[in-house]
Amino acid sequence: MDTQITPDWQNWIVENLARGCVPQSLVEVMAGKGFDPIFANAIVFHFSSISTQAKTALPAAAVLAAGYIAERPRFPMQGSVIKTHDRAVRVTARVSAPVVAVLDDILSPEECDELVRLSKSKLKRSTIVDPQTGAEEVINDRSSFGTFFNANESEFITRLDRRIAEVMHWPLENGEGLQILNYKMGGEYKPHFDYFPVADPGSQVHLKNGGQRVSTMVIYLNDVDEGGETIFPELGMAISPKKGAAVYFEYCNSHSQTDPLTLHGGNPVIKGEKWIATKWMRQGRFG
Repeated sequence: MDTQITPDWQNWIVENLARGCVPQSLVEVMAGKGFDPIFANAIVFHFSSISTQAKTALPAAAVLAAGYIAERPRFPMQGSVIKTHDRAVRVTARVSAPVVAVLDDILSPEECDELVRLSKSKLKRSTIVDPQTGAEEVINDRSSFGTFFNANESEFITRLDRRIAEVMHWPLENGEGLQILNYKMGGEYKPHFDYFPVADPGSQVHLKNGGQRVSTMVIYLNDVDEGGETIFPELGMAISPKKGAAVYFEYCNSHSQTDPLTLHGGNPVIKGEKWIATKWMRQGRFG
């Protein structure tokens, strides 16, 4: 199934939204044309959000121009080391648009093992946010098992949360609880956005607590024998899991605009299994 979109399809979506078409009907048309349904939903509701921000039915080119405006990154775009209160984290690669960084040694091997150990007995099937109701829903496109650790749940979690917030250059209190995910062989997560589309009725429940998500860090807790890469389809970029390493990306500016170039997913695990920890940051205090 397709997980990339051409300019012609972008224009088709914007023009039909401007004519008043219901977003879900456009998703259904795209799915019928071979697009992955979760990808189609994310793209359509992203452009629906842009139309809402523009506050008028503009021509396609004008609405697209009213999209995301990049600002000065929160993440430092120079230097090879980020020093936290208890650890030096190495930056091995960067992309400037969108802001993406690949990091080494954000967690020690022992810390990775401890997160896995603490999580194994708590795992449940992962969910997504239903775009209409905001309720949590299990779907085939996200075939992982996961759990959360609340802020200050233990001295160990508090120490990790503090370090991660320092690397993400965002207030500790704005972070959601650390999420742990486990993907077995064949497990994957189709391309999606981490932010909540503001035009999506189901997003409003989540935006009330801390506002929009602004950035993500995915930390790899083990080496995967084969597969399991984090992919950015719009960038042609894939990051292979490496124990203790991470990928960071940000996608929301000071005007609450969101960056569609951060479309990302997790490739199927071909051999072995994959464990990751994910931290999402919000605009304001979360919890």
